[in-house]
Amino acid sequence: MPGFELFGDLERKEVNDVLDNGVIMRYGFDGMRKGHWKAKELEAELQDTFQSKYVQLVSSGTAAVSVALASAGVGAGDEVIMPTFTFVASFEAIMMLGAIPILVDVDDTLGLNAKAIEKAVTPKTKAIMVVQMCGSMADMDAIQVVADKHDLLVVEDACQAIGGTYKGKPLGSVGDLGCFSFDFVKTITCGEGGAVVTNNIEYYTNADHYSDHGHDHIGNDRGTESHPFLGYNFRISELHAAVGLAQVKRLPKFLALQKRNFNIIKAALSQIPEVTFRRVPEGGVESCSFLNFSLPNLETATKVAQGFKEGGVDACWNYYNNNWHYIRKWEHLKDLKSLFPISKEVKEGLAYLKTANYEVSDYYIGRNISCLIKLSWTENEVQERAAKMVNIIQSVFN
Repeated sequence: MPGFELFGDLERKEVNDVLDNGVIMRYGFDGMRKGHWKAKELEAELQDTFQSKYVQLVSSGTAAVSVALASAGVGAGDEVIMPTFTFVASFEAIMMLGAIPILVDVDDTLGLNAKAIEKAVTPKTKAIMVVQMCGSMADMDAIQVVADKHDLLVVEDACQAIGGTYKGKPLGSVGDLGCFSFDFVKTITCGEGGAVVTNNIEYYTNADHYSDHGHDHIGNDRGTESHPFLGYNFRISELHAAVGLAQVKRLPKFLALQKRNFNIIKAALSQIPEVTFRRVPEGGVESCSFLNFSLPNLETATKVAQGFKEGGVDACWNYYNNNWHYIRKWEHLKDLKSLFPISKEVKEGLAYLKTANYEVSDYYIGRNISCLIKLSWTENEVQERAAKMVNIIQSVFN
């Protein structure tokens, strides 16, 4: 998955272009640039990649989620429905706006369960944030039915799913707004960076302004630009964008390698009767950045994960006891351990976490093993890895 595994001459060239002209800020300094606008070039490339009319680069995937929500008017006291299985940035990005994350169960896709969303909708609900975890997707048609019924915004967090598609559309382009991360361990990396994508001109314009202190970016004199509304600093730098520009041009190669390595391991594990794989909704194609499979129960999955660790099979996790990606260990959220006072609205809105029951999510996440698919593996190395994984899993059942 991580694009940094294959850094090369193209990344060096793009970065050196920026260092040569000395302008590392994405806006202004037109005369010094020697024609180099890396962030603008990357946005244009991503429009094609994500089949979206508008792309706004930002400083991280977390920033992308906050900017996307803010651009659509989500803020103080609004409820945003999100999954129990995600990264901590999901609820952080919601709470930064003064909005309230409402966590609901996932299903066998490992994504949001449409029935759980329906039960969680209240008059305060403003948006559904679908997180396309580990390279695949939730059941988007069923979720869209709920969104349409209640007139809710669908924000798609595709930070871990670059290259996946749903019914021919790139993941991230299916909802009203899509969010991507280009951090160090993503398929396309900028080191740090992210993007908001949309086909809605109003949301795009808002994202463009909001992510740069409210600047309207009209004209070529930054000092005379007006500020139609308040904004903050979520800008990407030209250096980060330069790395991403090289990486996106190499994306087809990255995805081909991921698919090859994914398929080798999946074919090997398919021989084991006790192993099942996450459900991919009809019309969906995984990015192959992760291989997710399930075992009969939590006990078995725990033993297999430990066996992988002891047997030298790296980058495989059982997320049930993970501090970063699953609700069980998020005590800092449940107990509202914050450096600054949490608003009364958010405190009251999150009180449900003290008694919430996520046994459905526990069932799916407890049994799941998620394995990162690396780009740098040779075909021989993948086959050896697959054979080792099969032996370890079979030893647990013998």
